[in-house]
Amino acid sequence: MRVVVDVSPLSHPRTGVGNYIRGSLLAAEGAHELVAFAPATASGRREIETALDGIPVEHCVPTLPLAHAVRTAWSKLGRPPVERVVGPLDAFHFSDWMYPQQRGGIRSTMVHDLVPLRFPAWVHPRTRRMHAAKYRHAARTCDLVFTNSRFTADDVVELLGVPADRVRVAYPGVDEQFTRDGPRAELGGPYVLSVATLEPRKNLQTLVDAFRLLGDGIQLAVAGSAGWGAQPQLDVPGVRLLGYTPYAELSSLYRGAQAFVYPSRFEGFGMPVVEAMACGTPCVVSSHPSLDEACGDAAVRIDPESPEAIAAGIKRAVAERAELSRRGREHAARFTWHENGRVHLDAFAAALA
Repeated sequence: MRVVVDVSPLSHPRTGVGNYIRGSLLAAEGAHELVAFAPATASGRREIETALDGIPVEHCVPTLPLAHAVRTAWSKLGRPPVERVVGPLDAFHFSDWMYPQQRGGIRSTMVHDLVPLRFPAWVHPRTRRMHAAKYRHAARTCDLVFTNSRFTADDVVELLGVPADRVRVAYPGVDEQFTRDGPRAELGGPYVLSVATLEPRKNLQTLVDAFRLLGDGIQLAVAGSAGWGAQPQLDVPGVRLLGYTPYAELSSLYRGAQAFVYPSRFEGFGMPVVEAMACGTPCVVSSHPSLDEACGDAAVRIDPESPEAIAAGIKRAVAERAELSRRGREHAARFTWHENGRVHLDAFAAALA
Protein backbone atom coordinates (compact mmCIF):
# COMPACT_ATOMS: atom_id res chain seq x y z
CA MET A 1 0.00 0.00 0.00
CA ARG A 2 0.97 3.61 -0.48
CA VAL A 3 -0.31 5.43 2.61
CA VAL A 4 -0.12 9.23 2.88
CA VAL A 5 -0.15 10.56 6.45
CA ASP A 6 -0.74 14.20 7.28
CA VAL A 7 1.99 15.14 9.78
CA SER A 8 1.18 18.86 10.02
CA PRO A 9 1.18 18.91 13.87
CA LEU A 10 4.86 17.93 13.79
CA SER A 11 5.62 21.38 12.38
CA HIS A 12 5.37 22.68 15.96
CA PRO A 13 7.27 21.56 19.09
CA ARG A 14 5.99 18.11 19.94
CA THR A 15 3.32 17.46 22.52
CA GLY A 16 0.91 14.52 22.80
CA VAL A 17 -0.64 14.69 19.32
CA GLY A 18 2.71 15.07 17.58
CA ASN A 19 4.21 12.24 19.61
CA TYR A 20 1.32 10.00 18.58
CA ILE A 21 1.76 10.81 14.89
CA ARG A 22 5.48 10.13 15.03
CA GLY A 23 5.02 6.89 16.95
CA SER A 24 2.37 5.57 14.59
CA LEU A 25 4.84 5.80 11.69
CA LEU A 26 7.40 3.56 13.38
CA ALA A 27 5.79 0.26 12.37
CA ALA A 28 6.18 0.60 8.59
CA GLU A 29 9.21 -1.76 8.56
CA GLY A 30 9.48 -1.45 4.77
CA ALA A 31 6.34 -3.52 4.13
CA HIS A 32 4.43 -0.51 2.80
CA GLU A 33 5.22 2.87 1.34
CA LEU A 34 4.46 5.58 3.89
CA VAL A 35 4.52 9.24 2.93
CA ALA A 36 4.76 11.97 5.58
CA PHE A 37 2.90 14.94 4.11
CA ALA A 38 2.40 18.52 5.33
CA PRO A 39 2.38 21.98 3.80
CA ALA A 40 4.62 23.89 6.23
CA THR A 41 6.66 27.03 6.69
CA ALA A 42 10.44 26.77 6.44
CA SER A 43 10.75 26.53 10.23
CA GLY A 44 7.89 24.03 10.36
CA ARG A 45 9.60 21.87 7.75
CA ARG A 46 12.74 21.79 9.91
CA GLU A 47 10.66 20.68 12.91
CA ILE A 48 9.06 17.90 10.84
CA GLU A 49 12.38 16.65 9.47
CA THR A 50 13.89 16.61 12.97
CA ALA A 51 10.90 14.73 14.40
CA LEU A 52 11.01 12.11 11.63
CA ASP A 53 14.77 11.63 11.62
CA GLY A 54 15.55 7.92 11.45
CA ILE A 55 12.01 6.84 10.51
CA PRO A 56 11.86 5.18 7.06
CA VAL A 57 9.15 7.31 5.45
CA GLU A 58 9.09 9.42 2.32
CA HIS A 59 8.87 13.16 2.97
CA CYS A 60 6.51 15.39 1.00
CA VAL A 61 6.64 18.76 2.77
CA PRO A 62 5.90 21.70 0.45
CA THR A 63 7.38 24.85 1.96
CA LEU A 64 4.96 27.79 2.04
CA PRO A 65 5.15 31.17 3.83
CA LEU A 66 1.51 31.04 5.03
CA ALA A 67 1.09 27.32 5.55
CA HIS A 68 -1.68 27.56 8.15
CA ALA A 69 -3.80 29.75 5.89
CA VAL A 70 -3.18 27.41 2.96
CA ARG A 71 -4.22 24.34 4.96
CA THR A 72 -7.39 26.09 6.14
CA ALA A 73 -8.34 27.32 2.67
CA TRP A 74 -7.60 23.96 1.08
CA SER A 75 -9.90 22.21 3.55
CA LYS A 76 -12.74 24.68 2.94
CA LEU A 77 -12.42 24.80 -0.84
CA GLY A 78 -12.09 21.04 -1.28
CA ARG A 79 -9.76 21.31 -4.25
CA PRO A 80 -7.40 20.39 -5.70
CA PRO A 81 -7.45 16.73 -4.60
CA VAL A 82 -4.51 15.71 -2.45
CA GLU A 83 -3.21 13.40 -5.21
CA ARG A 84 -2.23 16.51 -7.21
CA VAL A 85 0.47 17.14 -4.59
CA VAL A 86 1.42 13.69 -3.27
CA GLY A 87 0.74 11.43 -6.23
CA PRO A 88 -1.35 8.24 -6.30
CA LEU A 89 -2.31 6.71 -2.97
CA ASP A 90 -4.17 3.79 -1.44
CA ALA A 91 -5.05 5.58 1.80
CA PHE A 92 -4.97 9.17 3.06
CA HIS A 93 -4.93 9.75 6.82
CA PHE A 94 -5.48 13.38 7.83
CA SER A 95 -5.08 15.28 11.08
CA ASP A 96 -7.12 17.96 12.84
CA TRP A 97 -5.19 20.63 10.96
CA MET A 98 -6.45 20.02 7.42
CA TYR A 99 -8.74 17.74 5.46
CA PRO A 100 -8.28 18.18 1.70
CA GLN A 101 -10.36 16.05 -0.64
CA GLN A 102 -9.00 13.03 -2.50
CA ARG A 103 -9.88 11.27 -5.75
CA GLY A 104 -9.83 7.73 -4.42
CA GLY A 105 -8.44 5.32 -1.87
CA ILE A 106 -9.32 4.92 1.78
CA ARG A 107 -10.03 8.13 3.67
CA SER A 108 -9.31 8.17 7.40
CA THR A 109 -8.56 10.42 10.33
CA MET A 110 -7.65 10.36 14.02
CA VAL A 111 -9.76 11.67 16.90
CA HIS A 112 -7.75 12.09 20.10
CA ASP A 113 -10.68 13.38 22.16
CA LEU A 114 -13.95 15.25 21.80
CA VAL A 115 -13.27 17.92 24.42
CA PRO A 116 -14.38 20.74 22.07
CA LEU A 117 -17.83 19.14 21.84
CA ARG A 118 -18.21 17.82 25.39
CA PHE A 119 -16.66 20.79 27.19
CA PRO A 120 -16.46 23.77 24.80
CA ALA A 121 -15.57 26.15 27.65
CA TRP A 122 -12.32 24.23 28.19
CA VAL A 123 -10.83 25.03 24.79
CA HIS A 124 -9.92 28.21 22.94
CA PRO A 125 -12.72 29.42 20.62
CA ARG A 126 -10.40 28.99 17.62
CA THR A 127 -9.75 25.38 18.61
CA ARG A 128 -13.48 24.81 19.02
CA ARG A 129 -14.22 26.14 15.54
CA MET A 130 -11.40 24.22 13.87
CA HIS A 131 -12.13 20.89 15.51
CA ALA A 132 -15.91 21.10 15.17
CA ALA A 133 -15.56 21.62 11.42
CA LYS A 134 -13.13 18.70 11.15
CA TYR A 135 -15.43 16.42 13.18
CA ARG A 136 -18.42 17.15 10.96
CA HIS A 137 -16.36 16.57 7.85
CA ALA A 138 -14.82 13.34 9.16
CA ALA A 139 -18.16 11.87 10.22
CA ARG A 140 -19.51 12.52 6.73
CA THR A 141 -16.57 11.46 4.56
CA CYS A 142 -14.23 9.01 6.34
CA ASP A 143 -14.14 5.30 5.69
CA LEU A 144 -12.23 4.84 8.95
CA VAL A 145 -11.94 6.85 12.15
CA PHE A 146 -9.13 5.91 14.54
CA THR A 147 -9.17 6.77 18.23
CA ASN A 148 -6.59 6.39 20.99
CA SER A 149 -8.92 4.65 23.48
CA ARG A 150 -12.16 2.72 23.72
CA PHE A 151 -13.55 5.62 25.75
CA THR A 152 -12.96 8.04 22.86
CA ALA A 153 -14.26 5.47 20.36
CA ASP A 154 -17.56 5.33 22.24
CA ASP A 155 -17.65 9.15 22.23
CA VAL A 156 -17.14 9.19 18.44
CA VAL A 157 -20.04 6.80 17.94
CA GLU A 158 -22.31 8.65 20.37
CA LEU A 159 -21.53 12.30 19.61
CA LEU A 160 -20.50 12.18 15.94
CA GLY A 161 -22.82 9.41 14.82
CA VAL A 162 -20.03 7.42 13.16
CA PRO A 163 -21.06 3.77 12.75
CA ALA A 164 -19.13 1.56 15.16
CA ASP A 165 -17.84 -0.65 12.34
CA ARG A 166 -15.93 2.32 10.92
CA VAL A 167 -14.14 3.08 14.21
CA ARG A 168 -10.82 1.50 15.22
CA VAL A 169 -8.97 1.84 18.54
CA ALA A 170 -5.22 2.30 18.11
CA TYR A 171 -3.71 2.75 21.56
CA PRO A 172 -0.58 4.91 21.81
CA GLY A 173 2.76 3.25 22.38
CA VAL A 174 5.54 3.96 24.83
CA ASP A 175 8.73 5.28 23.29
CA GLU A 176 11.86 3.23 23.98
CA GLN A 177 13.44 6.04 26.02
CA PHE A 178 10.86 5.55 28.78
CA THR A 179 12.43 2.88 30.98
CA ARG A 180 13.46 2.84 34.63
CA ASP A 181 17.13 2.65 33.60
CA GLY A 182 18.83 5.92 32.76
CA PRO A 183 19.66 9.34 34.17
CA ARG A 184 17.44 10.88 36.82
CA ALA A 185 16.75 14.60 36.94
CA GLU A 186 18.17 16.47 39.93
CA LEU A 187 16.09 19.43 41.03
CA GLY A 188 17.86 20.15 44.30
CA GLY A 189 15.70 17.87 46.40
CA PRO A 190 12.77 15.40 46.29
CA TYR A 191 9.92 16.34 43.96
CA VAL A 192 6.62 15.19 42.57
CA LEU A 193 6.03 15.83 38.87
CA SER A 194 3.17 16.82 36.63
CA VAL A 195 3.40 17.13 32.84
CA ALA A 196 0.65 19.19 31.22
CA THR A 197 -0.08 22.25 29.14
CA LEU A 198 -1.20 25.05 31.43
CA GLU A 199 -4.92 25.22 30.66
CA PRO A 200 -8.15 24.76 32.66
CA ARG A 201 -8.79 21.13 31.69
CA LYS A 202 -5.48 20.00 33.20
CA ASN A 203 -6.64 21.17 36.64
CA LEU A 204 -3.25 22.31 37.86
CA GLN A 205 -4.61 24.87 40.30
CA THR A 206 -6.19 22.09 42.35
CA LEU A 207 -2.84 20.28 42.26
CA VAL A 208 -1.10 23.37 43.64
CA ASP A 209 -3.72 23.57 46.40
CA ALA A 210 -3.00 19.92 47.19
CA PHE A 211 0.73 20.57 47.22
CA ARG A 212 0.25 23.18 49.96
CA LEU A 213 -1.09 20.37 52.17
CA LEU A 214 2.03 18.22 51.84
CA GLY A 215 4.24 20.35 54.05
CA ASP A 216 7.93 21.08 53.66
CA GLY A 217 10.56 18.74 52.29
CA ILE A 218 9.22 18.13 48.78
CA GLN A 219 8.85 20.19 45.60
CA LEU A 220 6.19 20.22 42.90
CA ALA A 221 7.71 20.32 39.40
CA VAL A 222 5.40 21.24 36.51
CA ALA A 223 6.62 20.60 32.96
CA GLY A 224 4.50 22.21 30.27
CA SER A 225 4.10 25.35 28.22
CA ALA A 226 1.47 28.02 28.78
CA GLY A 227 -1.79 27.18 27.11
CA TRP A 228 -4.82 29.44 27.22
CA GLY A 229 -7.38 30.65 29.74
CA ALA A 230 -6.85 31.33 33.42
CA GLN A 231 -3.36 30.19 34.35
CA PRO A 232 -2.70 28.34 37.61
CA GLN A 233 -1.01 30.33 40.36
CA LEU A 234 2.37 28.66 40.34
CA ASP A 235 4.35 31.38 42.15
CA VAL A 236 4.18 29.34 45.35
CA PRO A 237 7.19 28.35 47.47
CA GLY A 238 8.32 24.89 46.45
CA VAL A 239 6.68 24.93 43.01
CA ARG A 240 9.09 24.68 40.07
CA LEU A 241 7.70 25.72 36.69
CA LEU A 242 9.92 24.00 34.13
CA GLY A 243 8.13 25.30 31.02
CA TYR A 244 8.04 23.37 27.78
CA THR A 245 10.29 20.32 28.15
CA PRO A 246 11.65 18.63 25.00
CA TYR A 247 10.39 15.08 24.62
CA ALA A 248 13.88 13.62 24.91
CA GLU A 249 14.26 15.11 28.42
CA LEU A 250 11.00 13.85 29.90
CA SER A 251 12.23 10.38 30.85
CA SER A 252 14.85 11.70 33.26
CA LEU A 253 12.20 13.89 34.91
CA TYR A 254 9.88 10.92 35.34
CA ARG A 255 12.65 8.74 36.81
CA GLY A 256 13.74 11.37 39.29
CA ALA A 257 10.25 12.04 40.65
CA GLN A 258 8.92 10.60 43.91
CA ALA A 259 5.54 10.37 42.18
CA PHE A 260 3.84 11.50 39.00
CA VAL A 261 0.55 13.37 39.44
CA TYR A 262 -2.05 13.81 36.70
CA PRO A 263 -5.26 15.46 37.99
CA SER A 264 -6.76 16.14 34.54
CA ARG A 265 -10.52 16.56 34.38
CA PHE A 266 -10.83 14.79 31.00
CA GLU A 267 -8.52 13.09 28.50
CA GLY A 268 -8.70 11.13 25.30
CA PHE A 269 -6.22 8.64 26.75
CA GLY A 270 -3.50 10.19 28.94
CA MET A 271 -0.12 9.36 27.39
CA PRO A 272 2.04 10.86 30.19
CA VAL A 273 0.57 8.33 32.63
CA VAL A 274 1.94 5.28 30.80
CA GLU A 275 5.23 7.07 30.08
CA ALA A 276 5.71 7.68 33.80
CA MET A 277 4.75 4.08 34.60
CA ALA A 278 7.28 2.78 32.09
CA CYS A 279 9.94 4.74 33.96
CA GLY A 280 8.98 3.04 37.21
CA THR A 281 7.38 6.12 38.74
CA PRO A 282 4.26 5.63 40.89
CA CYS A 283 1.29 7.53 39.46
CA VAL A 284 -1.52 9.50 41.10
CA VAL A 285 -4.25 10.02 38.53
CA SER A 286 -7.72 11.54 38.25
CA SER A 287 -10.55 9.09 38.76
CA HIS A 288 -12.37 10.31 35.64
CA PRO A 289 -13.24 7.26 33.48
CA SER A 290 -11.51 8.78 30.44
CA LEU A 291 -8.24 7.80 32.16
CA ASP A 292 -9.20 4.21 33.06
CA GLU A 293 -7.40 2.63 30.10
CA ALA A 294 -4.17 4.54 30.69
CA CYS A 295 -4.19 3.58 34.39
CA GLY A 296 -5.37 -0.02 34.42
CA ASP A 297 -5.01 -1.18 38.03
CA ALA A 298 -1.57 0.36 38.44
CA ALA A 299 -2.27 3.93 39.66
CA VAL A 300 -3.60 5.61 42.77
CA ARG A 301 -6.89 7.15 41.60
CA ILE A 302 -8.11 10.36 43.19
CA ASP A 303 -11.00 12.83 42.99
CA PRO A 304 -9.47 15.55 40.78
CA GLU A 305 -11.52 18.30 42.42
CA SER A 306 -10.35 17.53 45.98
CA PRO A 307 -6.97 18.92 47.12
CA GLU A 308 -7.18 16.69 50.19
CA ALA A 309 -7.69 13.57 48.07
CA ILE A 310 -4.78 14.47 45.78
CA ALA A 311 -2.45 15.12 48.73
CA ALA A 312 -3.46 11.82 50.34
CA GLY A 313 -2.93 10.05 47.02
CA ILE A 314 0.60 11.45 46.69
CA LYS A 315 1.49 10.26 50.20
CA ARG A 316 0.11 6.81 49.44
CA ALA A 317 2.00 6.58 46.13
CA VAL A 318 5.29 7.45 47.81
CA ALA A 319 4.64 4.92 50.58
CA GLU A 320 3.69 2.15 48.12
CA ARG A 321 6.33 3.01 45.53
CA ALA A 322 7.77 -0.48 45.04
CA GLU A 323 4.44 -2.20 44.37
CA LEU A 324 3.06 0.60 42.19
CA SER A 325 6.30 0.72 40.21
CA ARG A 326 6.11 -3.00 39.47
CA ARG A 327 2.46 -2.90 38.43
CA GLY A 328 2.97 0.25 36.41
CA ARG A 329 5.84 -1.19 34.37
CA GLU A 330 3.82 -4.32 33.64
CA HIS A 331 0.85 -2.23 32.52
CA ALA A 332 2.92 0.15 30.37
CA ALA A 333 4.56 -2.77 28.56
CA ARG A 334 1.21 -3.49 26.86
CA PHE A 335 1.40 -0.28 24.83
CA THR A 336 3.75 -0.41 21.84
CA TRP A 337 4.04 1.66 18.69
CA HIS A 338 4.46 -1.55 16.71
CA GLU A 339 0.98 -2.63 17.74
CA ASN A 340 -0.37 0.86 17.05
CA GLY A 341 1.05 0.80 13.52
CA ARG A 342 -0.25 -2.72 12.94
CA VAL A 343 -3.80 -1.62 13.81
CA HIS A 344 -3.60 1.22 11.30
CA LEU A 345 -2.08 -0.82 8.48
CA ASP A 346 -4.38 -3.81 9.01
CA ALA A 347 -7.42 -1.54 8.94
CA PHE A 348 -6.30 0.08 5.67
CA ALA A 349 -5.62 -3.33 4.09
CA ALA A 350 -8.98 -4.72 5.17
CA ALA A 351 -10.82 -1.68 3.85
CA LEU A 352 -9.07 -2.00 0.49
CA ALA A 353 -9.80 -5.72 0.17
